[in-house]
Amino acid sequence: MKSTRLPIALQQAVMRCMREKLQLANQKLDTTYPEPEINYQQRGTSAGTAYLQYWQIRLNPVLLIENQQQFIDEVVPHELAHLLVYRRFGRAAAPHGKEWRWMMESILGVPPRRTHPFTVTSVQSKTYPYLCECRDHQLTVRRHNKVMRKEAEYRCSHCGTLLRFKSH
Repeated sequence: MKSTRLPIALQQAVMRCMREKLQLANQKLDTTYPEPEINYQQRGTSAGTAYLQYWQIRLNPVLLIENQQQFIDEVVPHELAHLLVYRRFGRAAAPHGKEWRWMMESILGVPPRRTHPFTVTSVQSKTYPYLCECRDHQLTVRRHNKVMRKEAEYRCSHCGTLLRFKSH
């Protein structure tokens, strides 16, 4: 899989945002949390992921390039908040629960959006059509392959019937 070349100016903007928000958090929380590692290996439609035990933020380089400042302003604080909540409250805190919302709003000064608003057509993978009793479904390549290998079955969350592959 080819990697996306990320302009150094974007990487610097990400680091600047992360450092500003971390400094703000350290001041308001009277702590000295270290800088997390940031890498650009997130794939798929996720903009970013916080790896709590590794104190690491993984960002999607394609979505970063396509959305630049809005991505930096929303995704970097979002993932940093996950790390800060983990350090402050432990794993017991819900991923987007009251502690995370408090960290986003009161400490980092960012609206607490759970999902990003970015168009994902450039990073979306192929899907396969499936049917149940009440509607059409689209399964990812990974899930489709599991069904084909008889390693998994999926049910509709609405009607509960088994999904069947809709071959053309």
